[in-house]
Amino acid sequence: MPKTAGVKTIAQNRKAFHDYFIDERFEAGIELFGTEVKSVRGGNVNLKDSFCAVKNGELMLYGMHISPYEKGNIFNREPMRPRRLLMHKREILRLGARLAQDGMALIPLSVYLKDARVKVELGLARGKKLYDKREAAAARDAKREMDRHLKDRA
Repeated sequence: MPKTAGVKTIAQNRKAFHDYFIDERFEAGIELFGTEVKSVRGGNVNLKDSFCAVKNGELMLYGMHISPYEKGNIFNREPMRPRRLLMHKREILRLGARLAQDGMALIPLSVYLKDARVKVELGLARGKKLYDKREAAAARDAKREMDRHLKDRA
C-alpha cells in the first residue's frame, strides 16, 4: 500500500509577510520530542516573533511556541526552547553566509505535516521600512476597491 502524499498546514506566520520581503523559500525538518509532535498535530503552535540563526554549524529555531501536550506528564518539554532544524550541511553554510549580509533574516513562514513528518517552511527575508508597509497597504486597498467596482458593474 503506498503512503498517501499529503500536506496539512498546521500554523502560518502571517506577520512575516507584513514585516518582511521574502526573497527565497526553503523547507527544513525539525527535531521534536514525542509529546511535542502530538501537540503540533493538535495545532498548538505559534510562530509569532520566531526567527532562525546558524550557530556552531547548526540551524536553530528560536521563539517558536509549542504548547505542552495536555495528556503528557514528565515527558513534556519547555514550550519556548530552541529547536534544531534539519537541512543539508552545504545549505546551512550557504544560509549562514547570506544571513551575514546586512538586513537579511531567516524567518519561519509555516509549519506543516508532509507525509506524517513535521516540516518548517523558512523564508530568507529583508526587513520592510514603514513606507514599504504603507505602500503595500495602499496597493491592497486599491485592488480591493477595483474588485468591488468590477463586481458592482457585473
